Amino acid sequence: MKKILVCEDEQSIRSFVVVNLRRAGYTVTEATCGEEALACLEADPTIAVALLDVMMPGIDGFETCRRLRRTNQDMGVIMLTALSREEEKVGGLQAGADDYVTKPFSTAELMARVDALYRRVSARARTADSGEMRLGDFTLDTRADRLWRRGEWVELTQVETRILTC
Repeated sequence: MKKILVCEDEQSIRSFVVVNLRRAGYTVTEATCGEEALACLEADPTIAVALLDVMMPGIDGFETCRRLRRTNQDMGVIMLTALSREEEKVGGLQAGADDYVTKPFSTAELMARVDALYRRVSARARTADSGEMRLGDFTLDTRADRLWRRGEWVELTQVETRILTC
């Protein structure tokens, strides 16, 4: 199940985004402020991606993102905001966002960005569960610190394994 949180205080924008996400196959949780978003994420840690507005009542999207990152480094976060100056975009990314989309936005572009981020987040989760990463002829077993190339074992140190994992 593809779960996503939409935190947007403006009801018309939130409804529009939610309808399009549901059409794309996502299960959507809605929040109207940062505090509500954090409570939703605490209640359901299986939410994979969060769309956060920046300008909201209570704690803003930047602070919501920072607090989220303290407890969850793996979740995908997209800032969805009218703030379009370079320093605001940089601030969002420095707060921990993976992407930054400015309003007005194209529905097709937003859905493509959400899908791309969801694929990355779910791939990381599968790797964490299995301990294996595959690319071409290579399979990295992060639990055993072993790299296999075409079925042949390549010995690695823990540091080399961490570098390859990154």
